[in-house]
Amino acid sequence: MSFIDKEADEAARPEPARPEPVPPRPGTPENPLQITDPLAMRALAHPARIAILQHLVIEGPATATACAQVAGLSPSACSYHLRALARYGFIEEDPASAADGRHRPWRASVLAISFGQDPDQPDAVQAAGRLLAASLQARIGEVRAHYLERESDYSPEWRDASGMRQDVLHVTAQELAAVRAEFAALLSSYRRLDRADRPPGTRRVHAVLDMVPWFDPEDDQ
Repeated sequence: MSFIDKEADEAARPEPARPEPVPPRPGTPENPLQITDPLAMRALAHPARIAILQHLVIEGPATATACAQVAGLSPSACSYHLRALARYGFIEEDPASAADGRHRPWRASVLAISFGQDPDQPDAVQAAGRLLAASLQARIGEVRAHYLERESDYSPEWRDASGMRQDVLHVTAQELAAVRAEFAALLSSYRRLDRADRPPGTRRVHAVLDMVPWFDPEDDQ
């Protein structure tokens, strides 16, 4: 028979250690995969491969035929680019999504990447990073140009809701980082890569947040 009060005994016991939170795996929007291999950067810098990877991230597994339509290629040419992306781990085959044995779907292995943030990287890495950045900027312009070519075909509701907004901020580096984090959190809440999370009437929208210093580097001394 115990003479120790059960509640007091439990209160005296140390709380069990809580497990450390598991960080998101590399390649997720919350933890972008940091790319430092210049060969991988150059492999991804091809415009068709950027379009293919974006399609697989947003729409899910797809065959070479489906990806070819997005990239404006023949299925055989698209297969070459798919294998190149797979060689560097950006995508992988997804047999589980195959409708039958004749289909070979591919799926994205990474949903987000990061690169070119270290000025001390070797010249080859920095050059490859500039090439990839230029290709991504070209892709952004391509998506916008495609919309502008057909802007009048969209409903007034979508035309009024879309568009580019330009502004100027006068902030410290710390404030700019905070603004960027706030915008990123807001945008991520509407990403909805899972179709089940999308309410009726949802359509895909290309969102670009671009904030760059508007002063000479020498002024930052």
